Amino acid sequence: MGVNILSDGDEVSVNSITLFGALLCGCIVVGRLLEKSRWINEYITTLVVGLCTGGIILLTTQGKSSRLLAFDEQLFFIYLLPPIIFNAGFQMKMKHFFRNFMAIILFGALGTLISFSVISFGAKELLGKLDIGFLELRDYLAIGAIFSATDSVCTLQVLNQDEMPLLYSLVFGEGVVNDATAVVLFNAIQKLDLSHINSRVALSFAGSFLYLFLASTFLGVSVGLLSAYLIKKIYLGRHSTDREVALMILMAYLSYVMAAMFDLSGILTVFFCGIVMSHYTWHNVTTNSKVTTRHAFATLSFIAEIFIFLYVGMDALDIEKWRFVKDSPGKSVGASAALFGLVLVGRACFVFPLSFLSNCLKRSEHDKFGLRQQITIWWAGLMRGSVSMALAYNQFTRFGHTQLPGNAVMITSTITIVLFSTVVFGLITKPLVRFLLPPSQSFNNSLISSKQSLARQLLIDRQEPEGEMGNVDFRRLDSLSMLLKKTSLTIHSYWRMFDDGFMRPLFGGRGFVPDAPELSKGGCDQY
Repeated sequence: MGVNILSDGDEVSVNSITLFGALLCGCIVVGRLLEKSRWINEYITTLVVGLCTGGIILLTTQGKSSRLLAFDEQLFFIYLLPPIIFNAGFQMKMKHFFRNFMAIILFGALGTLISFSVISFGAKELLGKLDIGFLELRDYLAIGAIFSATDSVCTLQVLNQDEMPLLYSLVFGEGVVNDATAVVLFNAIQKLDLSHINSRVALSFAGSFLYLFLASTFLGVSVGLLSAYLIKKIYLGRHSTDREVALMILMAYLSYVMAAMFDLSGILTVFFCGIVMSHYTWHNVTTNSKVTTRHAFATLSFIAEIFIFLYVGMDALDIEKWRFVKDSPGKSVGASAALFGLVLVGRACFVFPLSFLSNCLKRSEHDKFGLRQQITIWWAGLMRGSVSMALAYNQFTRFGHTQLPGNAVMITSTITIVLFSTVVFGLITKPLVRFLLPPSQSFNNSLISSKQSLARQLLIDRQEPEGEMGNVDFRRLDSLSMLLKKTSLTIHSYWRMFDDGFMRPLFGGRGFVPDAPELSKGGCDQY
């Protein structure tokens, strides 16, 4: 399982597992008690509990260790990240996602590539001057992928999905697409031959990235459709709800391990498998199974995130990693500051330019991202979390241990940035977002925007001439904006026709479950 229990004589210690489980329970209880706090959230609480526990263990072991358990870095990828990423896809609101589709792809995919380039280039220039230890070119590229992966959970906890549906869907959608893109970049980097850098290597990298992205997406969609078809045809709910739930969970994880078997990106595969399962499979099961699966996937994701933050909190005080940097603490502080500065700059390099581009393609002023919303989007992506930690452990540790000074500095820098961004920025997020986007103002704007969008869509569908309807401003768009808007509407309408005419009758979905009429009520994605 990749788990090595730290105990006298290297024997399995039930006490360590029990204590770790008790800490997880304690983090959940304390987090719930502080849920309505203006400053604290569950992840900050978990990090603080991990730090305190690590300090106590460090004292009781006389400085030998700060952890109850030591994990193989593959544990994060095999057991912890899949439920987090799958649940992100499974819980996604498809209607709002597709309303912001172009902006989400711009920020989540293109924006991640820009941030990756800025951080990788900056890290090679700045860290090389700090002389932190030997790092290969592959390490610098991996650093770009590691610190391009965002964690927008603190901002999402503050944003109200009902008051700000479009902004919420953009921050959420960009976050999950960003994580998937960062992991694909990381996997593509591992396959590169960097012994000779030339144009062929760049083309190989671009080809590897596209292949991983498309092949992983195809595999995730295929497994999701297979699960929908099986459950629709067999309809296990007639005999056992447990079998339905078990099949959904197993096939979701099957998509991930199949991606690993074919050397693809399991994170991207399981993400798209979650999207397909929420759009088709979820509607084919019984009402009891719907409730069970949604809560089961959310619970597994929540436990995995709490687990990672608790472990990171304890591992932050691991004496082995800090032993390499204690003789020159200035280098570690300098590396952390440089990397965090690159995170800030890399985020700004794409948020504001791409927001301007996105605004140019929107016809109404109310649908555009104002400066305050742009700052909120920029802020939402500054925090780093579980994906960054998992990638850093995968790149710079072996079985949880670091033996090279450069690797130790990178691990300690990653831990420092995750702790600082999560705790400090997490504490500031709620008052900052409330200041930038007052609830009443943002709610009124979203209502106006929704009504105007509906009114414009009705006029477009009926091909009525330009005019006024209420307070809607129909100004002539430039030719590029009109072309992109028309193309987007055309693709969306053709997809809806194809989905309703072929996909849903074959694979099931909302309104297409003839064997179980009661299952067609409601929906997971409201698409």
